[in-house]
Amino acid sequence: MSLESAHSQFGHTAVDASDSAPDDAEVKAAPSTQPENEPLCVDLDGTLVKSDTLLDSVIVLTRQSPRLLLHFPMWIAQGKAAFKRNVSSIVALDVAHLPYNQPLLEVLRQQHAAGREIYLATGADTLLAERVAAHLGLFTGVLASDGSINFTGRTKLAAFQQRFPAGFSYIGNARPDLPLLTHSVHPMVANPRRGLRAGLRSAGVQPMRTFTDKASPLKTWLRAIRLHQWAKNTLIFLPLLLAHVRAAGPVAASLLAFLSFGLAASATYIFNDLLDLEADRHHPRKRSRPFAAGDLSPIAGAATILLFLASSLALALLLPRVLTALSPQFQWNGQGRFIEWLVLYAISTAAYSLRLKRMVLVDVIVLACLYTIRILAGSAAAGVMVSPWLAAFSIFFFLSLAFVKRFSELESMGLHSDPSQPLAVKGRNYRVSDLEQLRSFGTASGYASVVVFALYIGNEVAQNLYPHHARLWLLVPVLLLWLSRLWLKASRGELEEDPVVYAITDRRSLQLGVVVLAIVLSAL
Repeated sequence: MSLESAHSQFGHTAVDASDSAPDDAEVKAAPSTQPENEPLCVDLDGTLVKSDTLLDSVIVLTRQSPRLLLHFPMWIAQGKAAFKRNVSSIVALDVAHLPYNQPLLEVLRQQHAAGREIYLATGADTLLAERVAAHLGLFTGVLASDGSINFTGRTKLAAFQQRFPAGFSYIGNARPDLPLLTHSVHPMVANPRRGLRAGLRSAGVQPMRTFTDKASPLKTWLRAIRLHQWAKNTLIFLPLLLAHVRAAGPVAASLLAFLSFGLAASATYIFNDLLDLEADRHHPRKRSRPFAAGDLSPIAGAATILLFLASSLALALLLPRVLTALSPQFQWNGQGRFIEWLVLYAISTAAYSLRLKRMVLVDVIVLACLYTIRILAGSAAAGVMVSPWLAAFSIFFFLSLAFVKRFSELESMGLHSDPSQPLAVKGRNYRVSDLEQLRSFGTASGYASVVVFALYIGNEVAQNLYPHHARLWLLVPVLLLWLSRLWLKASRGELEEDPVVYAITDRRSLQLGVVVLAIVLSAL
């Protein structure tokens, strides 16, 4: 394949810049008649790889050896190149599962097959860059930071001009790449940042090609904060509904509590995704999560965590004042203060992300408790008591959901095909041989919750709240049907890992939800 024919295949993997050239800028285009046989230099972070490998390495280091974070001030004082060398010498980032820019990678493979010289030219440390180059097998050489020289910007340009006196082509993505792109024979960009695009317009440089591999920002952020998971926070309204309280204060307070818990939950989901970044890249579905896929920066994620937690705390502080202002005569009878349950939830989820999720059985018990904490937080927000019956039911019911989540995770990985192998899911300590035991734990917990509910129906608490309490017996077969169907689908490998997603998207589950609502209303 000739170089010209190889470049003729760019069209289906890249965007030609002529389609998006600015009308109000003088454009400096690369010569179209000159053969593209000069060395091609490719940046790594944000270009060949959609993420920043230094940030990825820092996250992995934080997960593996958090005590080493204390060394960061000393490493930073030694200079950026030394900092990169120290991190790269400790963290062996998994280069096989990095989020590569697929359109760019496809073209590099074509150019390599055509015999073109391609260099990986990056500010990342040589230790990491050489591992990436060895994995891909596309590069003639590697030019990178070496522990003393930070190979970026004009330092990189000077090295290029010395090594490639006849000219070079370069592919970059950020503002520091501007000097290299302005001196490039054929400037190209990959997922260009706004600052670089502005700089290129000011310099009158039109990128020859743009390699785009990213998702819609709005959809990406909605996925990152997992808005659908806010469905779990509807448990906050359960104490209010079961106590049949309709006063304006408790209702408004519950709404604020729902929003506060939602923001806190989204912050913890982002925190969890950042810590699980490398483990998620090994997972067939989780690899598409925004941070694992390189669609969002960890810095943006950290900023969002702080913003959401601050907003959640502000709503929690406002909540009791709203309750008092709207219902001054309401007699508060909740369990604890809402802000205390919110802090407990945040601490528990942080501990879960850092350590507890890797402890067999402890992780599912913590997940079940997090569901129950939402109910207790709803009690504190609305000022109504949670009955022991509801607390007991929730523990067993949500323990079953936590077990089915772990069970379906193992099932979806396909590890169950050889139960004799003691294989474990990356980031977890569950093995293939645990599948049947998890199934027994989960189904037993689910049926135990139905037994608790059946005992509740005959209790005087239910009789006082529901004039036609005998009709609540109709809920028993509905609960048994839903739980049995949930576990049957999990055993068949047909269940999403999160049962909440299943519950709010499965048509049969939604129909059963309507039946439950009708039965409860008929019992009033």
